[in-house]
Formats: sequence, structure tokens, C-alpha cells
Amino acid sequence: MSVDQSSPIEITAFDWVPEFAQGYVRDLRPRWACEEIGLDYAERLVSAIERPDWYYKEQPFGQAPMLKDGGLTYFESGAILLHLGEKDERFLPKSGQARADVVAWLFAALNSIEPYTLEVLLLKFSIDEEWAKLRRPSLVEFVEKRLGRLADALGEKEYLAGRFCIADIAMATVLREAAHTELVSLAPRLRDYVARCLARPAFDRALGAQLAVFERTEKERKRP
Repeated sequence: MSVDQSSPIEITAFDWVPEFAQGYVRDLRPRWACEEIGLDYAERLVSAIERPDWYYKEQPFGQAPMLKDGGLTYFESGAILLHLGEKDERFLPKSGQARADVVAWLFAALNSIEPYTLEVLLLKFSIDEEWAKLRRPSLVEFVEKRLGRLADALGEKEYLAGRFCIADIAMATVLREAAHTELVSLAPRLRDYVARCLARPAFDRALGAQLAVFERTEKERKRP
């Protein structure tokens, strides 16, 4: 990240989250997109523990990320990725089937995959509860079948729409979170796909920028 306070792009992120969530907060997605495209951005940090009242007027659910670009504001990571993709045709083609494929896969990541992998993630925190033990087998079976369909659709392609795009940012982060739960196993084809996406230098820069915020906050908390 090249943080430029005069940049028109501003990403709102949390100043700290518990250790298990560090590296997985969704401001990672716009950070990654900016790094891929080569866009400078400024950070605006808010507390995830005591979210300020004024923030709910900008982000109705108090979540991160939020993005400001000139006079425009966006919340929801998918909408933000669409906006950032418009800035570089490599990551969101201007027209035709190439654009349709990217948009469809972006929505697939957020609508057809993430809600179910997120449920698995939340299940992890109640795994000793009786209801969670009853829910787990059918949920994991459903998710793994859906991921199998995804693996079939990916086929031998390196990326969802042929070349790396904003849909891959969404899908790779969703699958990375799923693997993080240790309750879902990814098919070899999907493991290779995620590894290929995460090996991109822009991902490392985005992840490093997010983790640097949490490290800085930790140090500030420990100061006498």
C-alpha cells in the first residue's frame, strides 16, 4: 500500500479485531484491488468494539469496509469491487461476455458460496453446542457439494473468467475463509486456485497493510 492522504480513495477499516479474525476482515478485498490496479488509498480507521454512532449513518450495519472515492461512497465489498474494477479493464472488461462473466462470478462468490461458508465459520464458535453438532454434518455436506460444483466450473482455467479479475479477489478470499474454519475441505483444484490467487504480490501487500494496522494498535494499547 502507498498511503496517500491526498488520494481521493479512502478505505474505512477496523483499527483492531481479535486475533482469529486478523487477516480476514473484508477491507482486505478493496485493499487487494487497489494494489492490483496500482491505486493509492488512504485509511480511515474506526473501532470494531465501540463503533461510533456517526458511522452507522454512512454504513447502515457498521461493518467494514466502506470506500470513498471523490464524491462517491460505497459500502459492501462487492459493490466496492465493482467500482474499483471500472478503473481498469484488465479486472473488469467494459462490455460483452467477458464483462458478464466477471460480474456473474463476483455475485456467485458473494451469493452462492459465501453465505454457506460463513455459516460454517460461525458454527465453529458453537461446535460444542448440541444444535451445532446436529447441524454440522448436513451443512458441511452441502457446502462441500457446492464447492465441488465450483471446482467443476473452474475446470482447467487458472481463474474464474479466464484471467485474474475482481471476481477472483472475492472468491479467493471467500475460499480462504472457508479453509480457515478447518471444517471444510477444498478440492485439489480449488486449493490450487486459492494458492495461485494468494501468491500474487498484490495480495501480500494488501494483507500486510491490514495486519500492520492491528500491530500498530496493539503497540499503542501496550504503551504506559
